Amino acid sequence: MASHPESSSMPTPVTPAGRDGLEAIITRPAGAVLAFDFDGTLAPIVPDPEQARAHPDAVPALAALAPKVASVAVVTGRPAGVAVRHGGFAGVPGLEHLVVLGHYGAERWDAVTGTVQAPAAHPGVAEARAELPGFLDAIGAWQGTWIEEKGRAVAVHTRRAQDPQAAFEALREPLAELATRHGLIVEPGRMVLELRPPGMDKGVALGEYVRDVGAESVMYCGDDLGDLPAFAAVDKLRSDGIHGLLVCSGSNEVTELSDRADLVVDGPEGVVRLLAALATELAR
Repeated sequence: MASHPESSSMPTPVTPAGRDGLEAIITRPAGAVLAFDFDGTLAPIVPDPEQARAHPDAVPALAALAPKVASVAVVTGRPAGVAVRHGGFAGVPGLEHLVVLGHYGAERWDAVTGTVQAPAAHPGVAEARAELPGFLDAIGAWQGTWIEEKGRAVAVHTRRAQDPQAAFEALREPLAELATRHGLIVEPGRMVLELRPPGMDKGVALGEYVRDVGAESVMYCGDDLGDLPAFAAVDKLRSDGIHGLLVCSGSNEVTELSDRADLVVDGPEGVVRLLAALATELAR
């Protein structure tokens, strides 16, 4: 059974826009969308992504909040079904209307139906996947790197390399050329380079979803470079009159996000504490 963190006081965003966004969520929760990245935000980063699981207190915290807000959404680069399994989101009382926007919004899983909606896969992903092992071997980058199959994308991880950052930097240009050859783009992350189809990112997915819901406010929590488009989408929504709160699930590996955030918390543990504090406020 998951342990429940003690309630803590609500942290204060460092920006006026962030404070306005938090106030809107607290005073009018029925108009709020709470959206989250998965890896590094709801789930701790681990050496093998297949072993990633949501923080044990994350799902109970989300289930306590979900009935009080317009929607809870997980926006992830993972396949939607994988995020659902690793998150333990299916069949949880209180999370009946959770939505998982997988593959940067190309897939959508709704808890109310338990089904995934998705378009046909981009043919370039299969082509790049078949070429990658020989490609990495030919450029002398195979040792310490490994390939993650992601269905509608494929990723090369360098976290296990002798010098992860050096391997990451050395692979950026060659993988960008490979991606271009197959009609794909490269999405950099925390010691990972993902080859995926263009035209969709977390910003597009989040912006469309918030507008579809008709939300008055949105909180987005993320930890990595792939979350920057979602941060930009919240900035755009703010300019259109929708209140927003940007939360960074803190990491010393990605300072770009923390520099732009209204609020920085201490990784998934800090995200859970924030959710617990928010649930306490909404229960008043």
